[in-house]
Amino acid sequence: MRVLLDTNVIIAAFASRGLCNALFESCIGAHEIIMCEKILDEVSEKLKHKLRLPEGIIRQILLMLRIHTTSVVPEEVAQNAVRDKKDLMVLGAALTGKVRYIVTGDKDLLAIGTYKDVTIITPRSFWEKMKEQR
Repeated sequence: MRVLLDTNVIIAAFASRGLCNALFESCIGAHEIIMCEKILDEVSEKLKHKLRLPEGIIRQILLMLRIHTTSVVPEEVAQNAVRDKKDLMVLGAALTGKVRYIVTGDKDLLAIGTYKDVTIITPRSFWEKMKEQR
């Protein structure tokens, strides 16, 4: 299955050994993770400024993400589709990548629920769905 993990999920996966870390590792092994350059840029910025990781570690994380994800160019999305304009790239990447789920903790995205054929859910909800499919 194709999924898009939002920046906040990826950051949480590298910040601690919790649910997002387990979800990320499971997705690498069982699903195709869709990504775009703008999400990678955002991940890099958050790793540097929020987690204060050294540049070398950030480069390794970004390399790993590039190896284990499929990068797409986000398609155009109507400006009124989201409350936060930064989320347009997430929806656009999801549409281009033909994902089934966007996994996020972003309340603005979660408020949408579904956009076209893409379901937007929390990491916990996605984890439960993955367990059901086993």
